[in-house]
Amino acid sequence: MKTADSFKYFFRKYPFFRVGTILVSILAVLLVISFITYKSRKIPVIASVTPPIGSPGDIMIIYGENFGSVRTTSDYVEVGGSRITASGYILWQDNQIKIVLPSNVQDGLVIVATKAGKSKPGFFANEAGIPVEVPPDTKTTLPVITNASPSSQSIGKLVTITGTNFGTIRGGGKVYFSAGFKEQNPGQNSGEEESFIACSDDNFDFEYWSDSEIHVRVPEGAVSGQVYVQTEKGKSNFFPAEVKFSAGKKTYSSKKTYLIHAGTDIMDSGSKQNTAVTLRVPYPPVFAGQSAARLTECNPEPAFEHYQNTIIHQSLLPKTGDRVKRFEHSFVVEVYSVASSVNSKNVRPFSEKNRILYKNFTASDSLIKSDDEEIVQFAKKIIKKETNPYVQAKIIYDYMIDNFKISEKLRKNGADPKDLLKKEKGDAYDFAVMYTTLLRAVGIPAVPLGGILVDSEMQNKNHWWCEFYIENFGWFPVDVALGAGLEYKSFRPVENPKEFYFGNLDSQHIAFSRGFNELKPSIANSNVVYRDRTYALQSIWEESSDGNVNYSSLWNNPVVEGIY
Repeated sequence: MKTADSFKYFFRKYPFFRVGTILVSILAVLLVISFITYKSRKIPVIASVTPPIGSPGDIMIIYGENFGSVRTTSDYVEVGGSRITASGYILWQDNQIKIVLPSNVQDGLVIVATKAGKSKPGFFANEAGIPVEVPPDTKTTLPVITNASPSSQSIGKLVTITGTNFGTIRGGGKVYFSAGFKEQNPGQNSGEEESFIACSDDNFDFEYWSDSEIHVRVPEGAVSGQVYVQTEKGKSNFFPAEVKFSAGKKTYSSKKTYLIHAGTDIMDSGSKQNTAVTLRVPYPPVFAGQSAARLTECNPEPAFEHYQNTIIHQSLLPKTGDRVKRFEHSFVVEVYSVASSVNSKNVRPFSEKNRILYKNFTASDSLIKSDDEEIVQFAKKIIKKETNPYVQAKIIYDYMIDNFKISEKLRKNGADPKDLLKKEKGDAYDFAVMYTTLLRAVGIPAVPLGGILVDSEMQNKNHWWCEFYIENFGWFPVDVALGAGLEYKSFRPVENPKEFYFGNLDSQHIAFSRGFNELKPSIANSNVVYRDRTYALQSIWEESSDGNVNYSSLWNNPVVEGIY
């Protein structure tokens, strides 16, 4: 019997065969329709986000494709982990979406979601958290200084600069004082920018700015000479300014210029969905002892080159082919040796306790837990009845070196620096964090620094040290670990490390962070990676999208590729 005849025979004779045949036919049609529908589904694609930096109430335009001609109840836009509510949508077209940024908008990823799925993310930053260039004034004349009062002032003290055309708001305006670098290194070739040092936002030097008057504190590293104001219109005239050093003075010498490379590898290990990873790469800070830091090479192009003292990379990990994504960074950093001479008799307890610098650098945070009652009592027990901040800091320094043993080997990540008080042994990280904590516990402004230490054989390792603040003097450098005998080959031999590293620092210390950088997640419910005992002190190093994420990362320690 032929196959066609057999089929007709069974189809006529058996009802179940007829029903089954019909069901199979229907199922086949449905499968074809589903396949066609699946193939026709198009994931939304973001081409650009405008503006990438904005404020609540601004209109954001998202350009791309596959958004759909109209918005349905399942379609939405998410900014910084928060969905835009229905009232926030102005326009929804297949290649363009317009929304109003809500009042609580945060930094983070921008995602468009439809029935077809989620787009690859863009990145948005709230301009309230970053310096933004101020629109130029209608005036075209340069700033002019007519007076600076008092004419003679100490480091960290207020100077009132009066004149015209400073601008109604500061924006990117700066104030520069003659710097000690050129004065103490007359044989070195330096441009005009190295002859002056800018007042620092990190030290909260700016207190008031108007078109005719500026209140600013004499910056760390300034010497007697001149002061000028820089605005977007240009430089003002130079005006005489004398700097007093009643409590002592620091000298800067033996400048070294380092070429440093830092690399990171991220590899997808089989996530069940696209993995969006945000990297926060430390950017070396600039301060008196580290006069310049420039990013000379960055691959791939970052989302933000310098935001909250980090370089921000945002990327989707590849799902096929080579799953390793490499991030490369090269920096040029200029570092001076610092030598301190303090007249301890002229050091007084901090008088300006309402000053922002004092409040900020004596406060407790997630790393420096200076309000811990056990630590407060321990610090008071060490200093006894001493009231001179400089002498207090020296007593605590001597106590740690005499009673705690330094370990060459780093302890495991997550180890509590407070263990040092009980075990009386710790690594350089423990020593730096605990010394800073003890100083803050007795009311001395102090800050930990994280970076690398370069030895005479061009080898470098992660390292941590400190600075504390003396009124009328400025920041006083201390390396407790090296003072305690941590093994290290300096370019110039140090006969007495314990004495030398209280107040002096060689130019082989390269800082990647100054203070603990408290960063906020850019995505709601994200997976955050914190890395302690590494070359920078910051709360977030990696951030990945919420969900089933499986990836690995390798952060290589910075490598010095050249010294000039």
